[in-house]
Amino acid sequence: MRAVTWQGIEKVRVQEVPDPVIQEPTDAVVRVTSTAICGSDLHLYKILAPYLSEGDVLGHEFMGIVEEVGSAVENLSVGDRVVVPFTISCGSCWMCRRGLYAACETTQVTEQGMGARLFGYTRLYGSVPGGQAERVRVPHADVGPVVLPPDMPDERFLFLSDILPTAWQAAEYADIELGGTVAILGLGPVGQLAVTCTKQQGAGRVIAVDLVPERLERAQGYGAETIDLLECDDVGDVLRELTDGRGPDSVIDAVGMEAHGSPIAGGIISATTKMPKPLARAAMEHVGIDRLAALHTALDAVRRGGTVSLSGVYGGTADPMPMLHMFDKGINIRMGQCHVQRWTDDLLDVLRDGDPFGVDDLVTHRLPLDAAPEAYAMFQEKRDGCIKVVLEP
Repeated sequence: MRAVTWQGIEKVRVQEVPDPVIQEPTDAVVRVTSTAICGSDLHLYKILAPYLSEGDVLGHEFMGIVEEVGSAVENLSVGDRVVVPFTISCGSCWMCRRGLYAACETTQVTEQGMGARLFGYTRLYGSVPGGQAERVRVPHADVGPVVLPPDMPDERFLFLSDILPTAWQAAEYADIELGGTVAILGLGPVGQLAVTCTKQQGAGRVIAVDLVPERLERAQGYGAETIDLLECDDVGDVLRELTDGRGPDSVIDAVGMEAHGSPIAGGIISATTKMPKPLARAAMEHVGIDRLAALHTALDAVRRGGTVSLSGVYGGTADPMPMLHMFDKGINIRMGQCHVQRWTDDLLDVLRDGDPFGVDDLVTHRLPLDAAPEAYAMFQEKRDGCIKVVLEP
């Protein structure tokens, strides 16, 4: 079968790889009908290169048709249309029973000291072949895949695999006050959906920050006030001016480790990724840093006693943090990998009846799987008004 494979820093290729097969009684094989490029995939494209090997199959946002099921899978049938959470979880361990699916004790990558295995996401998370492919082996298919109605377009449900529950969890973690003010830093796909998720959860005012005109315009269309990063000297000062000098009640960082405005850290990270892989991994695991402009902006801007919610991915182990001000302001911080299965049933029920989240018009580019190399480059460079890319095998 054909699949998108990692070949080196900023290099992917569509090539023939072995067809997936049932390996465990709880497995299924899914024929992919739609798969997306996620902002997290861009971390693999460059920064997390030391944890990838040539030929690794990428992708963790996908849906499709069940082609084969293992003997222990009773909730799926051949021909079912399903969306698959990017977190691989057993559903029955101590963590899963508490809704902490991204910490599943059955699939934890204990040899790396990491949480649950993820599709298509480096040796840190188990090197499980991903969903940017014609077919995928789905472990723990007796728990993960969600059966969908057959008569709606893929995009209505595709993002239940990751970015919609991620945005919903970001809003949940933001501890939104009814009628309160939320700032969202970054208007990529998760930031866009966070605009509507925060409103669904009771925010009275949403202020969104980005530097790409198309992203700012789309967020405005969903009711956000916007700040163009290129037109202000200090985002924190602007947010305080808009909130009676206090700052927003909550700030969501939907950017993560690849924030603009951190040139020194960016240079160090770039140099690290080009080291021999064992040295690069050691450097990242012991003295690794992130580009922290977005996170530091969030900590600066949030009001005293407010909450910062991190949905953007960070991977540093030696990041400098302004602890004096964090402590003095009494900031609450919540973060972490999305516990997708915790939210999907409720979100699915909403999507069956409508689209209050704006998923139907989020996709700006729909391309064949073979166009993945150009699609990755376009998404990374934010060219051609690109907000979200869907690939069709």
